[in-house]
Amino acid sequence: MTQFDVLTVGNAIVDIIARCDDRFLADNGIIKGAMNLIDAERAELLYARMGPAVEASGGSAGNTAAGIASFGGRAAYFGKVASDQLGEIFTHDIHAQGVHFATRPLDRHPPTARSMIFVTEDGERSMNTYLGACVELGPEDVEEAVVAAAKVTYFEGYLWDPPRAKEAIRACARIAHANGREMAMTLSDSFCVNRYRDEFLELMRSGTVDIVFANRAELLALYQTEDFEQALSMIAADCRLAAVTMSEEGSIVLAGGERTRVHASRIERVIDTTGAGDLYAAGFLYGYTQGRSLEVCGKLGSLAAGIVIEQIGPRPMVSLAEAAAEAGLA
Repeated sequence: MTQFDVLTVGNAIVDIIARCDDRFLADNGIIKGAMNLIDAERAELLYARMGPAVEASGGSAGNTAAGIASFGGRAAYFGKVASDQLGEIFTHDIHAQGVHFATRPLDRHPPTARSMIFVTEDGERSMNTYLGACVELGPEDVEEAVVAAAKVTYFEGYLWDPPRAKEAIRACARIAHANGREMAMTLSDSFCVNRYRDEFLELMRSGTVDIVFANRAELLALYQTEDFEQALSMIAADCRLAAVTMSEEGSIVLAGGERTRVHASRIERVIDTTGAGDLYAAGFLYGYTQGRSLEVCGKLGSLAAGIVIEQIGPRPMVSLAEAAAEAGLA
């Protein structure tokens, strides 16, 4: 088995992205800036009401895998799609980006997951996700040889919603640690944290997870505090390595008693924030698995996040390897 830099595990989703204004969100009961889980009936309703849209393969961990591959890293992905049109789109896209993806698809039912993403004028995205086939990911989909061959296995907090996926994640952790590898996770969304706070903390404190990615809102939700400094100290105590993003203020990397502050990349205009956190994780993990310093890891994360928010869609349309070279980070 070829060695992989990063294996990512997540909800395999096709994003359907459209622009709207704040009034549209209010009229349709959409929580701005959050990921809302919806059923098939509401998915059909919102799709009927949304304006012209762009379809793009997405899913948090899938975006991260694509970003790692764009940097030139060796990426693999576990996620469940169905044998339908959207499933074929997702599979084609992730293979075209150079990511190993061999999870067996479902026989059409439930259908491939889709997320209707409404982007307002400020670039904020509000996601409405029908999980569909995603909920069927289970321990039988874990390719043991791939986990054992990956330096880091990374999963999205969103994956904690489907019950059988938890079994798959814990199986990955056992295999990874038995082979001297590391586990990483992203908290994904403050609403997700509020649902699974105790379980996320247990994953960290038990050593099941070694590396954690979070943004400011997710971190505050995890520790149920408004004191950001206190929350930083708490996560530093709860996991070996953490990277906390703060939008235009950059990020802070915490490792033991050390803190590394990283500035955000300069951008011309925010077009769509979809995938910003996913691409930050891609840059960071690419640097980490190449043995780069934590400061450079953070800079690579900021670079990738800055590039993706200047475009529509969650996966980079330019070579991140070339962008890193131009920025002096190759």
